[in-house]
Amino acid sequence: MKKIFYPSINETIYTGILDNGLEVTLLPKPDFHKTYGLFTTNYGSIDNEFIPLGQNEFTTVPDGIAHFLEHKLFEKEDEDVFQRFGKQGASSNAFTSFTRTSYLFSSTDNTLENIQTLIDFVQDPYFTEESVNKEKGIIAQEIRMYQDDPNWRLFFGILNNLYPKHPLHIDIAGTEESIDKITAEDLYLCYNTFYHPSNMNLFIVGKMDPENLMTFIKNNQDQKEFVQATEIERRFPVESAKDIIKESSIELSVSRPKAIIGLKGLDTVPENGFERLKYQTSVQLLLQLLFGDTSESYLQMYNDGLIDDSFSYDFSLDRSFHFADFSSDTNEPERFANQMINLILKSKDSPELTERNLNLAKRKMMGKHLQSLDSLEYIANQFSSIKFGDTTLFDLAEIIDSIELSDLLAVHDAFIRPEGLSRFFIYPKKR
Repeated sequence: MKKIFYPSINETIYTGILDNGLEVTLLPKPDFHKTYGLFTTNYGSIDNEFIPLGQNEFTTVPDGIAHFLEHKLFEKEDEDVFQRFGKQGASSNAFTSFTRTSYLFSSTDNTLENIQTLIDFVQDPYFTEESVNKEKGIIAQEIRMYQDDPNWRLFFGILNNLYPKHPLHIDIAGTEESIDKITAEDLYLCYNTFYHPSNMNLFIVGKMDPENLMTFIKNNQDQKEFVQATEIERRFPVESAKDIIKESSIELSVSRPKAIIGLKGLDTVPENGFERLKYQTSVQLLLQLLFGDTSESYLQMYNDGLIDDSFSYDFSLDRSFHFADFSSDTNEPERFANQMINLILKSKDSPELTERNLNLAKRKMMGKHLQSLDSLEYIANQFSSIKFGDTTLFDLAEIIDSIELSDLLAVHDAFIRPEGLSRFFIYPKKR
């Protein structure tokens, strides 16, 4: 087991890779009574074309199968896992993203029992055709619910424009048509490929003895047998700027129009973990300077009535994709889109890009980051998503401190390109 101390945040983590490939990270928090555990597989909704474990040919599975699998793992032959956690005084949940599926618990006692339950239920799949078919109706209702959510439709509308071939544009839960094709055999195929310990990580944060807990987890894994791990081969469609759909729209039952601008990253991002996280953080700081709620651009659009408090922007970076989006409810969607695109393309000359403003933005980001480290849920969830090789969430303070104005200008030139832009609108249905 390796012990790593982070002086900038005064935290120590204990990490190790077990014989079966499972990566375990423990963060003792002696002043907390609660313990939070997160068991994550590097497998999400975009992973629908891959070579299954033990085979040598690519296969394509139905969209939404990662999310479907998340649902089904909680159901066992003779019990409901949620009830077991409840009897042990814990709450439990799970979530699926584009690239990961995570299972979690939170409790104030029975820590070892809950950790064992978390590991054991995820590593003990039970699927039958009858139970799979029963689940299809439940997930179909969930899909319909999201299809009625205008903000969800807005987000996936711009993803469809930016990534028309890539599975990123497909709803994480899939479609009613795609989930209807899922079989128990499909679930076992995906489970055996992506839920191998070598493709997973376990993160525990809270009150603990890290040495004893690591031994407990190792003993649990030593009692189980797993086939020899092989590197997972995934395949994604090749896209270029020419594939981007520049504009599209739909009509929904909304009271006001909605508009969103998407900016697709066209260059590759750094492979080195530290530089990759620095790139991500630099873009986030750049967008904060250009479009944060104290920027001239924001105030101008707000005072002109182009945007309201619904305006937001975000940046996403993960394996095989990275993009930014800017959205708002607005009475003038086309004017808002034109204004945003103009501001984006001319942003290199923005008066906001100064050393003084950057230092203020860095202090704000650092303060928010350090404050968030008081939340066990934040630490666990962010550790899973902000992990590039050996670089993790706990390196973020050092990275924020290291960023200079020249870094922002460099990522600006790499990321902000006119051919990467697209826009999507939602208009009220005509009566």
